[in-house]
This record gives sequence, C-alpha cells and structure tokens, in this order.
Amino acid sequence: MLRWKDVIKLGTSGNPKPDLRVEKTAEEWRELLPPEQFHITREAGTERRNSSPMCRLFEPGQYACVCCGTLLFDSGEKFNSGTGWPSFTQPIKEDAIAYHIDSSYGMTRVEVTCNVCDAHLGHVFQDGPEPSGLRYCINALSLNKIHAAEGGKAEASAATETPKQPAESKATFGGGCFWCTEAIFQQLKGVKKVESGYSGGDAHDPTYHEVCSGETGHAEVIEVTYDPTQITFEDLLRVHMSTHNPTSLNKQGADTGTQYRSIIFYRDAKEKAVAERTVVEYRERLGKRIFTEIKPFEQFYRAESSHQNYYRRNEGTGYCESVIEPKLARFREKFAHLLPAKSAAGM
Repeated sequence: MLRWKDVIKLGTSGNPKPDLRVEKTAEEWRELLPPEQFHITREAGTERRNSSPMCRLFEPGQYACVCCGTLLFDSGEKFNSGTGWPSFTQPIKEDAIAYHIDSSYGMTRVEVTCNVCDAHLGHVFQDGPEPSGLRYCINALSLNKIHAAEGGKAEASAATETPKQPAESKATFGGGCFWCTEAIFQQLKGVKKVESGYSGGDAHDPTYHEVCSGETGHAEVIEVTYDPTQITFEDLLRVHMSTHNPTSLNKQGADTGTQYRSIIFYRDAKEKAVAERTVVEYRERLGKRIFTEIKPFEQFYRAESSHQNYYRRNEGTGYCESVIEPKLARFREKFAHLLPAKSAAGM
C-alpha cells in the first residue's frame, strides 16, 4: 500500500518503469481526443468542480486512462471526498501512476499522470481516509469507466466460455437535431426502439428549452435499442457518420450551438475502440478534420413526449418535407443493405 512518504519518494527520486509505453505527438493525440479531453490530459487542464456524475457513482468496476486504456483505479478504492472530483485512495497497481512534484502555483502539490502515456490525471493529497491517508483527486474526463462485467471474474470466464450475444444493446449518438437522426435510425433492420433525448452535459433531467440555451452542456441525442445479431455497433456508427456532417463544429445545417455537436458515446472499451477506428476512417476518407467527440456514456435523459417519434407523427409538414425526407432518401440509397428486406425491396 502506498502512503504519502512513498508518493514523495517516487516524485523526487523517480517513478517505476511501466510494463509498456505509449507515445504520440501532441497533434496525434489531438486527432484522437475530443477537445475537452485533450485539454485535460495533454495540456494539464482541470475540469470544473462537480461537472461529472462520476463523482457520485460507486458501482463495481475499474477506471482506465482515457488516452491509452491502461487500468488505473478500482472502484473499491473510490470514496466520496466531497471535493467535486472523483477520488481514490490507491491506484490499481503501484506502477500505474507517475508522480511529479508541482510547484507551479506557489505551493507544493504532487501531480499524477498515467505512467504509460503521460496523460495528466490530477493530483494526490495527504488528506484521504486511513489506512493510506491518500486522496487521488482525478479529472473524470481523464478516465474511462469499465464496468465489472468487462473485467475481473467476467473477463476470466470469457476465456473458457463462449460469450453469449445479448438479446439487445443500446447505442447513443448525437449529430444535429434529433428529429432527423431519430427518423433515420428508425428505418434500420434490427432496431427495436429509438428515443430522442439529451446526454453529455451536467444538468440533471433538463428540458428542451434548457438544452437549447447551451448552458447545460448536453447534446441532442438519440438512444437506439437494437438487436446485435441483426445489426452491429459498427454498422450504426457508419450510418451515424454518413448522415450528418462530422466536419462541422457545433453546427448542422441551419442549427447552430453545442447542443447540435457531433458525438458518440461508448459503453465499454470495445465500443470505444470501434468508435475511434471509425472516426479515423472517416477523417481519411473525407480528408478533413473530424469534430466528432467520443465520450464514455454516463446518463441519457429522455426528451419530452412532443419530441418522440416526430417524423412519423408529422409527415407532410414543411420541416419534414424539406429537411427530413431528403436526408431519408439519401440514407436509403446508401444503406439499402441495412434496411429490412421489405423496405429495401420497395425502394
């Protein structure tokens, strides 16, 4: 168990050598990370106090570096410090974290970084609970929560058992007005339900008008419930990236604001890897910078009933005819192979 004297010794005399190293240039990290995560992890930024629900989540699981995927902390060492940032008493392994004496603000603090890729995580203090007395004060944006089902016993059993495909899965995307994205994803085979809502911000259960103000941090998103035996997460990602403009920052057509940003939420490490690979693919295909954020899923807030199933309830209105129907036509032509057999045959 690490204690404060060990932290100071490591920060002064040298950190342990990690099992591996991940090194990229600043521009390479910038291409892989959303702007907020790049600022926190690669520019030693600090997120706003109480800006993430992760402070209040204590269910079993582990926390990995958002940059390189190295496991850093276990939920068993997580505690409610009341500071407004996720707090831990110990790293998952002594060589997972690197320590750096920080005197940049006229005081002595100990900065903690990922020992594999040098991502800035936060700081460690000596005011934590016993027996270690340590408080690792960590930016939530530097962490990727890996649920218990993805590691530990579940991971070990996967080596001897054939994994069962779940009967249904969920995916959450944002790419402009959710009236349009909902209408598109409702057309796909294997999709059981599409709901419009809000995610990615700070406010609890916001209203449409609050989200439109741009002050909640939420994006307009859809939550797709689908059968992974009929359509894959990667298929859904390709539809998402092809049916909005991911090269436009906080803008889709006439809709402008952070609530219309391009965003992908992942629920596990596998989905994160697929999302990152797909974004790189579209960047190379389009030859432009992609502004699509890739963030861990935390909470989906269902929008008001008036926003649900909007296109099907309002076909024939001006907005649906001039905006949604042309998008649907282009989508059906490009993704005919992902439409139900009856729909594809009727095109």
